[in-house]
Amino acid sequence: MHPLLYAARPLVLDFLATIVFLVLVALKVDPTIAATVAIAIGVGQVVVLKIMKRPIAPLQWLGLGLVLVFGTASLLTHDMRFLMVKPTVIYVLVGAFMLKRGWMLRYMPPIAAGHGEDVMVAFGYAWAGLMFVSGIVNAIVAVAFTDHWVAFMAIFPLATKLTLFAIQYVTMRTIVRRRIIASREIPEGAVA
Repeated sequence: MHPLLYAARPLVLDFLATIVFLVLVALKVDPTIAATVAIAIGVGQVVVLKIMKRPIAPLQWLGLGLVLVFGTASLLTHDMRFLMVKPTVIYVLVGAFMLKRGWMLRYMPPIAAGHGEDVMVAFGYAWAGLMFVSGIVNAIVAVAFTDHWVAFMAIFPLATKLTLFAIQYVTMRTIVRRRIIASREIPEGAVA
C-alpha cells in the first residue's frame, strides 16, 4: 500500500462519523438527519470492531464521543450558533488528545520503523498546535464574522490540514529515506 494511503486511512476511519456529520451540515442537510446518520456511523464502526475483536483506537473513541455529544446537542437545540462554535470545542478536545507523546506513531508505514519516530513525535505536537489555532480562529470568525463563517469553514480547516499533511509527508519521506540510506552505508561490524 502506498505510504500516503497507509497514513491517511486510519485518520479517515478514526473520524469518519465526525467527517460525515460536518459534510452533511455543510451541505445544509437537516441537522436531525445529519446527527442521526453520524451517530449511526460512529456506533456502527465501534460495534463492527468489537465483533471483529479488533482494538478501538483512542482517537476513534474520541470521534465517537464527539459525534454522540454534539450530535445529541444538535438534535436538541437546532441552534445555528451552537453549530458554529462547536468546531472550536472539537478542535480543542482533539488538540488536547494530540498532546499525548507518540500518538502519531501508529500512522507510520512499516518501512519507516526505526528511522523517523522522533520526527513523527514532533509532528504530533505540530498537529496539536494546529488544532488549538484552528479552534481559536473558528471562535473568532463564528462570533465576530458570523456572515463569513460558512466560507471560512469551507476553506480554512481543509487548507491548513492538507498543508500540514503535505509538509509532514515530504519531511518524513525525505528524513526516513536519508536515514535508511545512511544506515546502509555503515559497514557491518563497524561502530557508528
